[in-house]
Amino acid sequence: MATYGVVLITVGSEAEGQAIAQALVAAKLAACVNFFPIQSVYTWQGEICQDPEWQLVIKTDLDQFDALAAKVQELHSYDLPEVLAWPVATGLPAYLEWLGANVASSEPSEPA
Repeated sequence: MATYGVVLITVGSEAEGQAIAQALVAAKLAACVNFFPIQSVYTWQGEICQDPEWQLVIKTDLDQFDALAAKVQELHSYDLPEVLAWPVATGLPAYLEWLGANVASSEPSEPA
């Protein structure tokens, strides 16, 4: 049984967010990606930084997390990208069915 979840990623530009979102959906690692501008305050290499970023909210099957994280690291411009996942406790059954139908299954398929 699938474990659906939400993965959060931040990127430095809208164009980078669009590229990562498109790649994840095309590879069936995500059913949907929303992204929006945010301001981030964080510590990096001993300095407190504040930068505009774009937050990606990715809906996926968490069985695909390792492949999703690998694809993000391949495409991401940051040395250490944020890739955090939370399981979805429950949801509208029809939406969860749609989500599952649009993310590649990690389970081996049965022979025809």
